[in-house]
Amino acid sequence: MIIDVHTHISEPSHYGKEFFADMHGAWSEVDLTAGTPDNHKLGTQDAARVVVLAFDAPATGLEVPNEYVANYVASDPERLIGFASVDPNRDDAVDILRSAVNDLGLRGLKTAPIYQNYDPLSANADRLFAEAARLELPVLIHQGTTFLRSAPLRYARPWLLDEVAQRHPTMTMYIAHLGHPWCDETMAVIRKHPRMFSDVSALQKRPMQLYGALRSAIEYEVADKLLFGTDFPFSSVASTIAGMSDVSAMAERVGLPPIPMSVVDEITYRPSLDLLGLS
Repeated sequence: MIIDVHTHISEPSHYGKEFFADMHGAWSEVDLTAGTPDNHKLGTQDAARVVVLAFDAPATGLEVPNEYVANYVASDPERLIGFASVDPNRDDAVDILRSAVNDLGLRGLKTAPIYQNYDPLSANADRLFAEAARLELPVLIHQGTTFLRSAPLRYARPWLLDEVAQRHPTMTMYIAHLGHPWCDETMAVIRKHPRMFSDVSALQKRPMQLYGALRSAIEYEVADKLLFGTDFPFSSVASTIAGMSDVSAMAERVGLPPIPMSVVDEITYRPSLDLLGLS
């Protein structure tokens, strides 16, 4: 069974002009209008269970409401799992998260320091993480780079989450996109903390980076902590599997240290819901 732990839905109205402009410059081949709920149903049909993410990032013009995600997830609750998103800079951030869980039925938290313009070690972030831990929510954190000019890279490094994990040892976290381009930092952090993982979403477009990240996971002995995700509509189940398979074949073809296909298969069919407490 394939479980996709990282997908998005949206309407064009959820994106600001700056986001569209910067997106076109970096990923001109991606159609952001393709992320509608109807397209999501078709685009993720190869996965048996799918995590769907809200996005509360007014600092960079990206706002996909929790209510929007909750309404969509309610259309197929046996298959879809909704994650709330809350900007830690909001005065009522903790109340918003509680309402998203208790009133909307969302089951995780998506947060992104570089999109939301917050320091993951700040007091605002700490109170939100503390509430997520209290509610026993898995937390997906975009800790890595982005194409947006206004997004502060000083908050993007995966090593910052080491202290977050130390402060909140019962909180389950996973780092989006292997923390690219700082994938080695991601492996070092998730190795230290039993409740930390990372997803492989959207890295197939950078095959050498994906190869290096998978090798790093093997060498740090944390390949079993990598979760399958696509980042739909930026990618699909098929292209994500193909990307991992291609780097495995490339390594064998040119005599690089291997990425065994057994590792690719284990990531693809990992029981991620069990690991994230969402079974």
